[in-house]
Parts: sequence; structure tokens; C-alpha cells
Amino acid sequence: MITDHLTSAVEQLLLPTECLLCHALLGDREAHRIVCALCRRRWRVVRPPWCARCGQPAPHFGACRLCAAWPAALVSVRSAVWLADGAQQAVYALKYGGLPRIADDLVRAMAPLRPGVDGPAALVPIPLATRRLRQRGYNQSEVLARALAREWRIPVIPDVLVRTRETPTQTALTPETRLANVAGAFSATRATHRTTLVLIDDVFTTGATLAEAARALEQAGAARIHGVTFARAAIPDFT
Repeated sequence: MITDHLTSAVEQLLLPTECLLCHALLGDREAHRIVCALCRRRWRVVRPPWCARCGQPAPHFGACRLCAAWPAALVSVRSAVWLADGAQQAVYALKYGGLPRIADDLVRAMAPLRPGVDGPAALVPIPLATRRLRQRGYNQSEVLARALAREWRIPVIPDVLVRTRETPTQTALTPETRLANVAGAFSATRATHRTTLVLIDDVFTTGATLAEAARALEQAGAARIHGVTFARAAIPDFT
């Protein structure tokens, strides 16, 4: 045990840990982190006023058209920070940089978004297609869900939702084509109206993926579903 501590101390001296974003050296208390506390504080928090259901910030005039066609069971979606600057770099590192450990830093921003739930609840990560999962080696949404499960003390049930077909990346698609792109892309193996489900994903843009996943869960019997994402992409006002 002493040898292990000594080895770790020597490694810290020879190979000091630095923040992924600003490259500042991390002290002993944050040596296990990927992103330093200062960079986490620089992430722009998504703040109200917003649509009570989808969390799209104001201005709103009349009913919000962004979430008007969502399934009734999807009652709310919230995002922690805006997808900009350092937050965007952090998401990229999680998805494409082979750094699943960074989820612990992202979850620190997501933790205050825990939905108010009466009775049993479970976290459901948005699933990846088989080919992407094999390429990446892990599902970034499941990594986030498991980190949140430790914070919120809510279990994860990753097998309740499956992706039934591969879909092209949503990045360059319009809101309308995003909806068509994910239509029928998910199937729920089981769900219960007695359990509140919380969908977990990395980024919210138009909500098409979350809405389609919720639709599959609703068809399987889920009556109340929330959504929580780390980041929200800035999009034109569709309200």
C-alpha cells in the first residue's frame, strides 16, 4: 500500500495532471478530475425564464411550438449548460475523445436538475446503435446516467430502451428532418406506469431524439417521463 502511494506521488511529480480545457495544473484535491473547477464555473448555465415543459429559453409568445408534438408522457426536459466554448469541448471529449471519466465533471453541472419525483424512479440513457457502440467502446449517455445515479441515488435501467435502427448523425439536420430521422428509431422492451423514468442524454438541440425515445416508452406503458441533458445547443426560436 505504501509502495502504491509512493508510485502515485512520483507519477504526480513527473507527469502532473492538467485540465483538459485550460491546461492549468491540477492540485492534489482535483488530480482525479479532467476539467478544473474554474473551467466548470465558466460553463454558461441555462437559466429561466423558459418553456415550463421543454426548457427552451424565452421569448415565448403563446404555446411553445418546439414541444407541441411531444408525447404526453414527456412532461419536462432540462439542460445544465449551453453547448459553447469549454462545454462543447467537454462533450467532444466524452463522445469522441475516449474520455468517459469526464462524465463525473459534467454530472456536477447536471446534479441540480434532478426532477421532483413521487415514488419510484429510474434513469434511462438514450441508447447508441450497435455499430457506434462498438466503435466508441461505450455509450456516453449511459456513462452520464451511471454518474448521475451515484449523485441522485436512482437506479439505471439501460436495457429498457433499445435502438432499432441506425440513424445518420443529427448535427447538420434541420428541426423537421431531425424528427423524420429518428422516427421509429427506438423500441421499449418494458416500462411501468408506476415508475417515473428520467431520460439522460449529452446534448439537447430540438428535442427530437428525447421525444422519440419517450414515445417508445409511453407506448410500452410509461406514464411520466422527464429528460435531463448536460448541454443545450443554441437554435433559432421556434416558438
